Amino acid sequence: MSRFAYVNGRYIRHADAAIHIEDRGYQFADGVYEVCEVRSGRLIDEERHMARLERSLAELRIDLPMPLSALGVVLREVVRRNMVRDGLVYLQVTRGVAPRNHLFPAPGTPSSLVVTSRSASRSASDARAEKGVAVITVPENRWDRVDIKTVGLLPNVLAKQAAKEAGAYEAWFVDADGNVTEGSSTNAWIVTKDGVIVTRPAESGILRGITRSVILDLAAADGLNVEERAFSLEEAKTAREAFITAATTLVMPVVQIDGAPVANGAPGIVATQLRQRFHDFAAQAPIWSRGR
Repeated sequence: MSRFAYVNGRYIRHADAAIHIEDRGYQFADGVYEVCEVRSGRLIDEERHMARLERSLAELRIDLPMPLSALGVVLREVVRRNMVRDGLVYLQVTRGVAPRNHLFPAPGTPSSLVVTSRSASRSASDARAEKGVAVITVPENRWDRVDIKTVGLLPNVLAKQAAKEAGAYEAWFVDADGNVTEGSSTNAWIVTKDGVIVTRPAESGILRGITRSVILDLAAADGLNVEERAFSLEEAKTAREAFITAATTLVMPVVQIDGAPVANGAPGIVATQLRQRFHDFAAQAPIWSRGR
């Protein structure tokens, strides 16, 4: 089956999709992106993703390429054309096409929009979660505005590749104070020996993950003790549990850090239960709905 993409007003075959060589996303990483989970034919947490998209664009002074209601139609149409029942939909907005110059383009230059979608195996993800994953740590070397979901991800790419080459699934960034910030494409969490769920505050230093936000709501509803504070690498290595969250992983137990097991080296009860209950709290919108 041919895959399809949306590129600046056109639905075209994925194999034929292209952007201009002077698109500022290509030349300057001058753009932002979002990734929404698609589950059982529904968009997961669309409203929160669109709110974060608006914030990221506003921080970079990039215009929305179209109203959010119209963007919702595009997302659904790309998912429909690709016949994705379980998987993800990816959207990217850049400052547009203009002669290469560090200065912003002339006023009125339209922003660029690309949307793609692909299927992913729920059973494969569930099987990975049953075993848990390993993470390695790398020095924090990213810019300070990681709260903006930009396409400038070179440090993340290098960290993820380092994890793969070490036989791990993810890499955690560790700052100069020895504290874990987040993963290369995930938020990082631990469960202390006292049963407290800990994740770094999202005011600065990490991305305010949508899955992270849902987990905070879920934990509050279930009466779980949560602290948003920095935690050290040493605290993580001696924790009762550790896990990561993202739209592409949901809640994924971490069973090994830098080659050493976390607790007994098996997925913990807290992470497992949060994963099982995640979609009870995530907003789910039908693909075929034309509204947000």
